[in-house]
Amino acid sequence: MERISVFDIFKVGIGPSSSHTMGPWRAAQRFLHEIGRDGSFDHVEAVQVDLYGSLAKTGKGHGTDLAVILGLNGDDPVTIPVQQVQPTLEHIQNTKTICLAGKKNLPFDPERDVVFLYNETLPYHANALSFRAFFRNGAGISQTYFSVGGGFVEKQGEENLAATVILPFPIDRGADLARWCREQNKTIDEIVFQNERTWRTPEEIRQGLLDIWDVMRQCVYTGCHTDGVLPGGLEVGRRAHPISIKLLGGKPYSNVDEWMHQIRGDNHAFRHILKWVSCFALAVNEENAAFSRVVTAPTNGAAGVIPAVMMYYACFCPEFGGDDDIVRFMLTAGEFGSLFKKGATISAAMGGCQAEIGVSSAMAAGALCAGLGGNYEQAMMAAEIAMEHHLGMTCDPIGGLVQIPCIERNTMGAIKAITAAQIALESDPSKAKVSLDAVIKTMKETAEDMHHKYKETADGGLAVQFSVGLVEC
Repeated sequence: MERISVFDIFKVGIGPSSSHTMGPWRAAQRFLHEIGRDGSFDHVEAVQVDLYGSLAKTGKGHGTDLAVILGLNGDDPVTIPVQQVQPTLEHIQNTKTICLAGKKNLPFDPERDVVFLYNETLPYHANALSFRAFFRNGAGISQTYFSVGGGFVEKQGEENLAATVILPFPIDRGADLARWCREQNKTIDEIVFQNERTWRTPEEIRQGLLDIWDVMRQCVYTGCHTDGVLPGGLEVGRRAHPISIKLLGGKPYSNVDEWMHQIRGDNHAFRHILKWVSCFALAVNEENAAFSRVVTAPTNGAAGVIPAVMMYYACFCPEFGGDDDIVRFMLTAGEFGSLFKKGATISAAMGGCQAEIGVSSAMAAGALCAGLGGNYEQAMMAAEIAMEHHLGMTCDPIGGLVQIPCIERNTMGAIKAITAAQIALESDPSKAKVSLDAVIKTMKETAEDMHHKYKETADGGLAVQFSVGLVEC
């Protein structure tokens, strides 16, 4: 089985999709690294990209073409200034030139050199793309990659070296996690922390997770302070900004910390908290839809669920004690995400939206339950409950954009996570009829049975109803 770090589950990048934007972007970077490694880079005269399957069908709406272009241009999704994304793309489009890896100018016409193969799918995974480099001597090289969800990328024919990593507490199934917690008399986050030390020092783990949390918080804050209409042509208006203004009622603040302080002192009535949780989730996914910086958690399309639940935890739960609780939350959530990736999928192109919103809701539910005092069995029960009520959810983005119904689905996933955590806290896990492993197995089988038109192709569900005029915009 794969050995997955929490930093593989939580990755900083650019929206709107981890599988259709982040993954292809990373694949482009890997391709450049590989042709540079064997000394071929200086001989390249042209490059082209073929997009297959789901990457072709919803690639325009998800910005797949833009991602591979920026990747080939030498830009990085973690460091590129958000305001520089569109000007860079416009320059390449207008000049029909790309600066390969930021080093070498080449002729490049996005309309010609990014090819959408709408009716071709490669057998290993629905999200496939091939890069071709042409050399001066007439030779060339081609590599195929698969964007398997959550920003993870696999090269065709490449051995999975991550599986060779030896962890002190190897975990492939929920039963393994439970056994280690029981035998070691440790919480989930304590077990995961020991595994993480295989890759990083304790200081790097803590600071790295707090840095990711800071990106999440800033994304929520920015989304709650940005008005207007989202790009893409659906004319979807932003809602987090007016909701935030209305809920705070003019209270003063000048940064994210002061803003959160005002929220903590605000009305704690159930309906008020419910509105805030929805606002947090809307804010993140409106930013995601606007090609802004988000954290895959475990995907971009579901990036709002975990930040919304973490904001709920930090702002409205008296059990919250600060940075240490943030670290514990993310370690716990990350492990649940890795269990779903290993046992099923976190790719909507393979499993529908249950693989995105469902998994993120399960991650948040388990982590919140643990944060509120639940033991490892209750946390696992919370994750199971959250996924149980997302089984079969389709991925049917209207116009191939990560907007309708994706943005609102993040609010539903966050609310379900909080509900699942509360139910688990009041339950006896020994009496549960369905285990976490059982629900992961069920999700995998449901994904396999689901018709391909409900798997991020925009060929079914709401996407089709909208396109034929049966649903009003």
